Amino acid sequence: MPVLSGASGGEIAQGLAPLIGMEHLVLESRRFPDGEAYVRVPLESIDSVRSENVVLVSNTYPDSGILQTILLLGAIRDVRMGDLSNLKGEGDIDVGNVGPGIFLAIPYFGYARQDKRFSAGESVSARVLAEIVSRFCDGMVILDLHAPEVLQGMDVPIKYVSSMPEIAESLHRNVNPDFILSPDKGAISRASEVANLIGCEFSYLEKTRIDAHTIEHTPKDLDVSGKIVSIVDDMISTGGTICRASDALRRQGAKEVHAACTHGLFTGGALSRLANHVDGVYTTDSLPNPRASVSAAPAIARGLKELIS
Repeated sequence: MPVLSGASGGEIAQGLAPLIGMEHLVLESRRFPDGEAYVRVPLESIDSVRSENVVLVSNTYPDSGILQTILLLGAIRDVRMGDLSNLKGEGDIDVGNVGPGIFLAIPYFGYARQDKRFSAGESVSARVLAEIVSRFCDGMVILDLHAPEVLQGMDVPIKYVSSMPEIAESLHRNVNPDFILSPDKGAISRASEVANLIGCEFSYLEKTRIDAHTIEHTPKDLDVSGKIVSIVDDMISTGGTICRASDALRRQGAKEVHAACTHGLFTGGALSRLANHVDGVYTTDSLPNPRASVSAAPAIARGLKELIS
């Protein structure tokens, strides 16, 4: 089963292929001078793409990543359907349809936080995006989706996987925390999983949503005096929540505060901001970032094995 990648997800695809005993093939991906995307299944890869099930590893982030993922899926679908006619007359075009077998692995699912309609007329963007890409594949594996319930009832099977076991192993090896903190109740399942794997305490902050763009976090009285604390979440964007939580923990006597997440977006100078508030930052490589130290490939491999079996 070939593991395919375009402009995004190449390193994860390379790490994923040996975990499921398959080969990694790089699809052609570039941009025209006007910025529009160009993708192609290379001639030498067509037989592999048609021979058995295939996995495309591709992020739906940023917006250009969404379009590239759709175009790649479309090219793969055409190859598998036997639609190989071309103006150059390249290759054998007298081939049949090999049937379904396209699986999409998404390390970071863009628009994941737009999972509810807070005001009338808004788009539930996470759902819309999934509906589009699902038309071109036969199943999806999504890593640490913010709110999986938004994709209930999709037309293709979806496996939701978590990198928390790998995050826990990394924290245990590099930090050895005494306490795991979730920034809100919504992420407590992740924090509790990490805490249970490490064998330490955990708790959460109280979150109040003011509107679609504003969230307030209220620190609780936590027994963290003299302890090493790791704050665990699915993603870190601006880092504001982590910084405020870290300040609250230090006021309550925490000796060290570290941050860990699956998806490190780090927008708007987040890494510089975090450097002034936490002692370390740990993320997976679901998105390229300077703090990526944990591979997302093992979690995706677990999901693919379940999905395809």
